[in-house]
Amino acid sequence: MLIGENIMLALNGLLANKMRALLTMLGIIIGIGSVIAIMSVGNSISSSVTSSMEDMGVNNITLGVSQKSTSETSTADGRVFMGFSRGSTMDDEDYITDEMLDAMKEEFADSIREILLSESAGSGAAEDGNLTANVTLTGVNTAYLENEDLTLLAGRTLTETDQTKTKRVVLVSDKLADSLFDGDYDAAVGSEVQVYVSNRYYSYAIVGVYEYEDSGFTTESDDDIYTSLYMPLEAARNQNHSTAGYSQLTIVTASGVDSTSLCTELENWFNNSYYRNNDSFEISASSMEGMVSSMTSMLSTVSIAISVIAGISLLVGGIGVMNIMLVSITERTREIGTRKALGATNGSIRLQFITESIVICLLGGFIGIVLGLILAAVATNALGYAAKPSVGGIVFSVTFSILIGVFFGYYPANKAAKMNPIEALRYE
Repeated sequence: MLIGENIMLALNGLLANKMRALLTMLGIIIGIGSVIAIMSVGNSISSSVTSSMEDMGVNNITLGVSQKSTSETSTADGRVFMGFSRGSTMDDEDYITDEMLDAMKEEFADSIREILLSESAGSGAAEDGNLTANVTLTGVNTAYLENEDLTLLAGRTLTETDQTKTKRVVLVSDKLADSLFDGDYDAAVGSEVQVYVSNRYYSYAIVGVYEYEDSGFTTESDDDIYTSLYMPLEAARNQNHSTAGYSQLTIVTASGVDSTSLCTELENWFNNSYYRNNDSFEISASSMEGMVSSMTSMLSTVSIAISVIAGISLLVGGIGVMNIMLVSITERTREIGTRKALGATNGSIRLQFITESIVICLLGGFIGIVLGLILAAVATNALGYAAKPSVGGIVFSVTFSILIGVFFGYYPANKAAKMNPIEALRYE
């Protein structure tokens, strides 16, 4: 008997017992649907998170001063703990200086495109009478703002002149302008803004308004969001009375540079050149590329682990298929006996019932895929992410459905193939 004829026989048998066929496929449908939904939602979240991280600069390297581990302490039960140097307060000589940065730019001239410097000047409230807006004061160099790729709505950005003359000028968000200037961005430019931070009022001149972009990680209402108020780096350092160097900075690598390898080179260069004799601190570097890779790997692992758990229902569904096939063979014993009496081989009988088992599992798999995609679309829409179906999950589901059909259909099919035709014809 041809494969096509076996498929038609299987479909006719399913149509003759619709309710039984649906209940048989239910385990497969739920299992496949769950796997597809979970993997699709995981793909959507992973894609959104990694996209947000990449927007921050996938080629960026964060370089900072970190506390150095100094000793290992053994306990009575043999456990070993890593100790850290006491007195973690940094002295002036522990910071990264401008001289170090100049030497680094010369040493790694072909690998480093820009150095982004910033200094926090605290968080507070910008005020105008009863009107307020939450802000974080951040001093930045020109390269930092260029890397942020802000969209200017009015005025101008901070210039090199602002930096060298340490002007008390600021670049504010449209949310601040909406709160304090009723959305009139042109009126905001040139105005003075009072910011209450660290129990003091500071006055700044607004030179520009930029468009605030939600990173996608915040869940606060508009009234609770703190937007950045950018000011010249040296102005922020003067406000903080900061005379030391930098505890942390960001490096933008040149095109084509392996940021992970550069991290290791920078750590070794700094620690061998400047921090060799420092007992308390050392330089550590991490790349956004490595973070993106780690985040993607972690989300994928979690998604696969949950999918495996959901896939247990596929085994239950497979057992259901085996059970219904055994029932079907018992009901069709005389039919099997008649076919064998007319010359059907054991192989053709076996193939007939394995095909029927595969058809049941495939139909359940296809219905499960549609159900899973619908559930994934609803879930991702509720979470605020773009739906991203898992192609790998769909291929896996179809393949697994076929394997379940073969695995759980073989025993009943083999039992049917080995029937004695005389005994089968006598079966009542």
